[in-house]
Amino acid sequence: MTGQIQLQQLENNAVPDGLLWFQVRSYREVLAVAFAVHEINENPGILPNITLGFKILDSCLSTRLAMANTLSLLSGIEDPVPSYHCSSEPIVPGVVGESFSDITIPIAWLLGVYKIPQISYGSSNVILSNKYLFPSFFRTVPPDSAEAGAIPRLLKHFGWTWVGIIASDNDYGVQGSQRLQTEIERSGGCVEFLERVPIYQTKERVTQIVEMIKRSTAHIIVIYCHVGFIVPVFEEVAKRNIHGKVWLGTTSFIITPDLFTKDTWLSLNGTLALALHVVEIPGFKEFVHSIHPLTSTDDIFIKSFWEKAFECKWIENNTNQNNTEGGSDKLFCTGQEKVDQLDFALFELDNLRYTYNAYQAVYAFAYALHNLVSCRGDAGLSSIRTCVSTNEIQPQQVLEHVRNVHFLTGSDEYFFDENGDPPAIYDILNWQIFPNGSYTCTTVGKFDYTAPQGQEVTVNRSIIVWNSIYSTVPESACSTSCTPGFRRTFKEGQPICCFDCIPCPDGEITNQTDTICCQKCPDDQWPNEKRDTCIPRTIEFLSYEEPLGFVLSAISAFCSLVTVSILGIFLKYKDTPIVKANNRELSYLLLLSLVLCFLCSLLFIGYPMKVKCMLRQTAFGVIFSLCVSCILAKTITVVVAFHATKPSSKLKKWVGTKTSYYLVPLCSVIQLIICLVWLCTAPPFSSINTESAKTIIIQCSEGSVKLFYGMMGYLGFLACVSFIVAFLARNLPDSFNETKYITFSLLVFVSVWISFIPAYLSTQGKYMLAVEVFAILASSTGLLSCIFFPKVYIILLKPERNTKDVLLGKRGIKQTKMIMEEKTFLLTPEISRNSHQNKSCQCYVLRYVDQNVISSYLLYLTTKSTFREK
Repeated sequence: MTGQIQLQQLENNAVPDGLLWFQVRSYREVLAVAFAVHEINENPGILPNITLGFKILDSCLSTRLAMANTLSLLSGIEDPVPSYHCSSEPIVPGVVGESFSDITIPIAWLLGVYKIPQISYGSSNVILSNKYLFPSFFRTVPPDSAEAGAIPRLLKHFGWTWVGIIASDNDYGVQGSQRLQTEIERSGGCVEFLERVPIYQTKERVTQIVEMIKRSTAHIIVIYCHVGFIVPVFEEVAKRNIHGKVWLGTTSFIITPDLFTKDTWLSLNGTLALALHVVEIPGFKEFVHSIHPLTSTDDIFIKSFWEKAFECKWIENNTNQNNTEGGSDKLFCTGQEKVDQLDFALFELDNLRYTYNAYQAVYAFAYALHNLVSCRGDAGLSSIRTCVSTNEIQPQQVLEHVRNVHFLTGSDEYFFDENGDPPAIYDILNWQIFPNGSYTCTTVGKFDYTAPQGQEVTVNRSIIVWNSIYSTVPESACSTSCTPGFRRTFKEGQPICCFDCIPCPDGEITNQTDTICCQKCPDDQWPNEKRDTCIPRTIEFLSYEEPLGFVLSAISAFCSLVTVSILGIFLKYKDTPIVKANNRELSYLLLLSLVLCFLCSLLFIGYPMKVKCMLRQTAFGVIFSLCVSCILAKTITVVVAFHATKPSSKLKKWVGTKTSYYLVPLCSVIQLIICLVWLCTAPPFSSINTESAKTIIIQCSEGSVKLFYGMMGYLGFLACVSFIVAFLARNLPDSFNETKYITFSLLVFVSVWISFIPAYLSTQGKYMLAVEVFAILASSTGLLSCIFFPKVYIILLKPERNTKDVLLGKRGIKQTKMIMEEKTFLLTPEISRNSHQNKSCQCYVLRYVDQNVISSYLLYLTTKSTFREK
């Protein structure tokens, strides 16, 4: 297939009046289009056997002229006829341009009516993304809204959360700065101030803006306007010697030294700005240097460029070569001038940003046409694999393929989104100004919307030069960042960037900076000291291996051995008076229960398994109830025996061992029933307590707290009754003073358990168990030492005192014998039943019987021997 396709380019360049308005930059973009068309025609992989051409129409910065040229393009003739195509040539398949948004908007609206695709290389107004209004418009530059999204990410990359904004008071500045402020706040930053520079500036307004800059605590100020609007502000800032501000500009903020005084220019060192992404166009520099009026005869701008660049004048046919036109001192152009010898800054070949986008616009059309004429169908196209000849190409068909064009230029991937916008890619520039006024504009990074989230900004910080105030990346924040382990708490009435940092609560951490909420650690972990990571908790229970558990276990075993030894001594000396006089059967039972009391404390030590949990409190309750019941029985036996000496006492039938036989089982069975009900209804169980910081407490939960306190309450009731009875019987004769020992032992017992209650409730974990074990050992030791140690002392160390005479006293023996000889009152259980027959004798005898006699009688009762034998 052979043929020719012609594109249309709308360009701002010279006006007919001469060279005054000729723009070299615009001419450079014309050359970029010509170069791209030349490359495509030389490339057999794109539009083979088809020659791509173009036609240039100059808008001359005039919307009216641009619209006239567009209508002429649609009509096919110089004098346009609206709604008619009057040329035999096919209608143009596409348009490249315009570069200014104000001129592009009416052109795009008109071309959209006829579905003619238009690709602009410089128009960035956001409204052009509206496909309802501009259905056939595309562009190779990102819209202004992309800047508003790129700058906040750049601020976040450097950690700048507190900034100011200065914007121009026009549509670009007002709408753009509002979008920018919204995006900054959405990304977590704050805007301290937003000032708008009027188009027609006054000194008062400039002063107000500079005063705001001076008062501001923000070190980063974003400039959202063309550099021409901000020059007076920069001059005033430099005049007032305001330092410490870093300027961050948008794509329209390109500074050059010719705009400022030297001092102002030097103060702008370290300025950053976004710029349209550009890559080197291979061969373009050589192409520019090769242009010449004699070889580029189809270039309508070449002579105007030549005259401006070399400051000469071409000889017209009617002009004498020896003269100059109109008295001008310009020389005539000879054609021997060399473009490569021109001032390098004239073409600015190191700054081809818009030129590169014009180059890409041509390639976008070329690939779309190539897909159309080569019978290729792309995903989403309605005309899949539809082949057309060059003469049959319609703009609507090209439009459909432009929407879906996808191609690579070097390392850059190009396509258009649903709004006709390209991937937003910006270069990050850094102005590095030297003391002599020279400068370099260095590309220090890149912003790419197509990069993975969080990786859109890449910056080489090592090549950035900041102003003289900062040697490293400056900070700009209302409040210092909260380090890991702390969270933000916002200050009332202030922006969210102004906050205080408070430590994370117990059990929570944060391993990131500036977090609002802390994260709770898992149940088996706890924060470290910095509260920035969770570490495993220590498992805690009262074990045998640790010193506390080992010492308590050793004390328990030792006390058990001591108690067993005392039991052995009592069994060995069971026939001695002091053993007989203390109700030896109850003493044996009491000693055995004390052994179990000491041993039951071992149930509280070690890993709290289910069986241990069920037994520890119940065994403790039953065993201690047995122990206290024995003491109560011993005390009541003594009291009953003492009061039974009265002739009219009804307690004589309870004298002997029958009291203990009934009392001890009765008191113990009640506690046993309570514990059985506890175990059957809500038994204790092993549980994990994570309420304690840094530790996991393996403990036994009581199951039913009411039954636990019921068990403890009953035990306390028995102890109090025993203490009261013993206290009331404390005045027995000195030779038989066991009640005093019992009173003191129960005083120790009750004191220990009363002290136990607050200590137990104020501790937790293994120390709570240690308190209970200590209370068990202390109370048991108190009973053992107060009741049995004096008797063991007499048995082992003072055997001479272990006799009836010493126990009863000599005076008591004589009086007992006298009463026996007179036979006035024989205090035996059998005879005492008839003692009421001689009441006068009884009264007479009791007047002479003292306490020692009663003591001898009690000894008789407790040893079960006959009074006559004594």
